[in-house]
Amino acid sequence: MKKLLTLAGLLTIFAACQSPKEKQEDAAEENTTAEAVVIDEAAKERLDAVLQSFINDSIVAGASALIYEDGKEVYFNAVGYADREAETPMGRNTIATIYSMTKPITGTALMTLYEEGKFKLDDTLANYLPEFGDMKVISKIDESGKRVMEPLKRPITIADITRHTAGFSTRADFGLDKTYQQADLLNVNNSLEDMTSKLSQIPLGYQPGERWEYGISVDVQAYLVEEITGKPFAQYMKEVVLDPLGMSETRYFVPNMDRERVAAIYNRSDGSLDRVPDENVHNINYEKWPMTPGGWGLTSTIDDYMKFAQMLVNEGSFKGSTILKPETVKLMATNHLPAVQDSLWLPGKGQVGFGIDFAVRTAEPQSAEENNGAVGEFFWDGAASTLFWVDPENKLTAVLFVQIFPFQGEVHKKFRDAVYGPYSK
Repeated sequence: MKKLLTLAGLLTIFAACQSPKEKQEDAAEENTTAEAVVIDEAAKERLDAVLQSFINDSIVAGASALIYEDGKEVYFNAVGYADREAETPMGRNTIATIYSMTKPITGTALMTLYEEGKFKLDDTLANYLPEFGDMKVISKIDESGKRVMEPLKRPITIADITRHTAGFSTRADFGLDKTYQQADLLNVNNSLEDMTSKLSQIPLGYQPGERWEYGISVDVQAYLVEEITGKPFAQYMKEVVLDPLGMSETRYFVPNMDRERVAAIYNRSDGSLDRVPDENVHNINYEKWPMTPGGWGLTSTIDDYMKFAQMLVNEGSFKGSTILKPETVKLMATNHLPAVQDSLWLPGKGQVGFGIDFAVRTAEPQSAEENNGAVGEFFWDGAASTLFWVDPENKLTAVLFVQIFPFQGEVHKKFRDAVYGPYSK
């Protein structure tokens, strides 16, 4: 992986000390260095080609990509349609449904309270949310089909809900998938308090800390924010993250005047794209509901989300606003999973672990089939196949917006390969 920062910094210092003649003599060397960036002309050509291929191959209806390197925009392109039926082109002002890319924003809001000393990561969750104080774990299903319970070996901690190791599970062999469906925890008419109360009545599928299982933990984070601050989660998130970053178009509720910019979502099946009815996917955003999920629900524009990514690559600050301390961002972007026995499908993201609401790349790809990326990168994606990542090594941030079901891993693979170039061992 290319390394830029140390070399670029040395060149800046060296140039400041040079005479005009020395600068002229070193012009050729500087020009050579200028090409040694991640997003060079070859990368731009690859990116243009791969985005257009998504449209030509009917993988998506529209796609946009924005990349910053060392604090500067180095690439943007938008192709295809945000709304194919209305012939609305994909653009910078397109509003995308970001689903689980909501999670890192929620985690950031929570960690502002960590910095204030409101909690420690190893604190017992029940100290703040007492409903989780008497949880049971399913150990097996007996011969009569009854669940056999066992007590917790240790309490659920706040760290567990930041890294999906609390034991909340929809495992089908214990029938928990059906239990969750019946509980309808994230129904838009539920408040976060309602959701948490219902969740606490459902037994865990695993002992806390024993398994990474992606799920509802981040929605519990949102309720924890409410309980600590005494404010609605959406209000607190807006006050401490969105407004300071100028993310005015990142929100749950989209007013009427902006809805023509909301991208349609399509379902890809048998090589064709069929529009998902708007009422099935935009319902949460077109009315104000009690539910403000921590794990999904936000909409955003590509420039708005890039502000969030730039804050992270700048170690917590962006254009004069400080959201988190550098050491907190580092903590969030550090793998917290070495002791977890099984991480389910997380390895499908590449050589990664998980920090606080981010996947964290721990090693370079081991084959051409793996997702490309730099060690130390942290990232997440969304159910409609949106993606962002922060690459501290190269001071690079990338946001990719598409709106397609089911989740299209090939889109991310091809986009990453276009950014970093072909795999080489």
